[in-house]
Amino acid sequence: MFIAWRDIRFARGRFLLVSTIVVLMTVLVGFISGLTRGLAQENTSAVEALGADRIVFSDAGGDPSYADSTIGDRQAERWEKTSGVSGVDPIGISTTQSSAGDRQETVAAFGIRPQMSGPDVPTVPDKPATVVLSEPAADALGVGTGERVKIAGDSYEVASISGEARFSHLPVVWVPISSWRSNIAAAPAHATVLAVSTDGSVGADPDGTVSTTTEESFAAIGSYASENGSLTMMTAMLYAISALVVGAFFVVWTLQRVGDLAVLKALGATTSSLVRGTLGQALIVVAVGVSIGIAVVAAMGAVISGSVPFVLDVSTTVVPGLILTVLGLIGAAASVRIVTSSDPLQALNRAA
Repeated sequence: MFIAWRDIRFARGRFLLVSTIVVLMTVLVGFISGLTRGLAQENTSAVEALGADRIVFSDAGGDPSYADSTIGDRQAERWEKTSGVSGVDPIGISTTQSSAGDRQETVAAFGIRPQMSGPDVPTVPDKPATVVLSEPAADALGVGTGERVKIAGDSYEVASISGEARFSHLPVVWVPISSWRSNIAAAPAHATVLAVSTDGSVGADPDGTVSTTTEESFAAIGSYASENGSLTMMTAMLYAISALVVGAFFVVWTLQRVGDLAVLKALGATTSSLVRGTLGQALIVVAVGVSIGIAVVAAMGAVISGSVPFVLDVSTTVVPGLILTVLGLIGAAASVRIVTSSDPLQALNRAA
């Protein structure tokens, strides 16, 4: 490592340049990862709050869709009688207009049973014309507990304000399923989907329905599939570019030092020590760049998380940093072949 540190001090400008590139790549990857998680939460947090093992859609022959699914009474009864099923909750989902005073907001109305329980499902009062607002909905409408709002043209009393639930980027309002069926649903229906709890041994789906896990059901939200797919592809491209940039730098840097490496071998340096030095240089450059990049992402996230959908946690900072470090070392490993093939006899002949 003595030679590695000496090279870094000697060519500090070049190493500073590639470290700066690694910093920028880390910032890009971290920012896009945080944005991807933030957008995903704005699409799916209401569905995750249900805490169901499976989501049941009506089977229309195509891919499941929250927008097109309609569950009838008989389909719900079949699921309640299915072996391995421990709980079936009807969930009505509609996009509708809400207003309070001169404020208007498009919201996702979730009709649920008053006694329904879930990790983040609020308790909806067992009486009509009451509603529980998510905090984004309350902020958008500028109302508090005890005030009244209009949803789909009908007046509701705000029973409470709870959670940050959103669905397809819309703030969620939780209403009794009876109110959803009578006042909000576009057509008579038992529910839009069923939230099913199981003991893990459920067999085939009853006729006319198709079920997925809760996570798989996210793909049935139109905006989630398009956003998540494109942003994930961008992140993968940035990972590949990062590995190529680091690898290209160390290949060029090593080619410029072939003569020096051969002389070092002629003087007794082992190939393994030179390989360790080359990979050590790569580790220093990538680790410094990634560490600074993560710090920048953390600072950016703390500033913008309230104004844009951005999630700042280990999965959007440390995990991308570790992946970039590993890929950077893999890219730098391309220069190892040059180190191992350098011939000390050629260096001595040139010197003679």
